[in-house]
Amino acid sequence: MIKKELHSHTTFCDGNNTPEEMVKAAIEKGFLTLGFSGHSYTFFDERYCMSKAGTRQYKEEIARLKEKYKSDIEILCGTEQDYYSDMPTEGYDYVIGSVHYMKAGDRYIPVDETPDILISAAKKHFGGDMIELCRRYYETVADVAAKTGADIIGHFDLITKFNENGALFDTNDERYIHAWRQSADRLLKTGAVFEINTGAIARGYRTAPYPAPDIITYLKERGATFILSGDAHSTDGIGYRFEDYEYLLD
Repeated sequence: MIKKELHSHTTFCDGNNTPEEMVKAAIEKGFLTLGFSGHSYTFFDERYCMSKAGTRQYKEEIARLKEKYKSDIEILCGTEQDYYSDMPTEGYDYVIGSVHYMKAGDRYIPVDETPDILISAAKKHFGGDMIELCRRYYETVADVAAKTGADIIGHFDLITKFNENGALFDTNDERYIHAWRQSADRLLKTGAVFEINTGAIARGYRTAPYPAPDIITYLKERGATFILSGDAHSTDGIGYRFEDYEYLLD
């Protein structure tokens, strides 16, 4: 089984466990590498991300743990850089580039907070057209590697978090397919790695990883490379169900 986890969050942002608790759990699970990817500071929404002061403390704590546990596990210090974050990324071992918000006028709309927020945003900013909202989301995702310098593309189709069984929109709509394919084509040119992310399964929102199977197939056919990611917000999430989805890497 894959024994490398690069997408994890701690009490420095919206995670439930301290970095050291995460390290101990990863060692207990037999992981060889644990990468931390604290949410980068976003000035317009400080609820979920690392503060500026917290970012400095985060780097110091991960460095301490790297040294303390160097004989037990490889520890990497990364960041999950939101598209709209202006925090520097120099000095990290890697960067996950993610889109957690869409911008409409001067408003930042979270895409993974509640379904009601998306429905309301579609009505207010996109004439009630959820597919148009999705198109705007994928338009932003297309630029995430260029904007953040990402090594890894985080949860490519996060916009589908609340869309089990087509609850919000039809993913077979030709406009939807065209939107994500355009985004994927641009990102493929960057050489960034795409994650197969099991985090929403662990938290009960989805029954399959991000991205959707048809997107994975499309990316594979065009030479994309992938990693498995638990998007762990607790010790339980480290490597969540990697054994069930390792076949998707082939």
